[in-house]
Amino acid sequence: MIGLLVNKKEVKEIEYLIKRELDEILLDLGDKRIDFSVKKAMIERYKDLFSLLKRVAAPKDCLAYILPENKMLDEKI
Repeated sequence: MIGLLVNKKEVKEIEYLIKRELDEILLDLGDKRIDFSVKKAMIERYKDLFSLLKRVAAPKDCLAYILPENKMLDEKI
């Protein structure tokens, strides 16, 4: 377990950075040119970032970043 002491401004900045990264991943998951194995790694990164977001953001803000079912791992991606 690692602790981190940040002020409210820093929390908002961390939240903003995580949200922008999640947005980028969601956008890239919709790109048909990206290989399935790369998308699989992107989804794993998404899950890690989303768990971080849940720690710093309000629950209602996290709802917008829940990975849609159609973006989950299946061969149709």
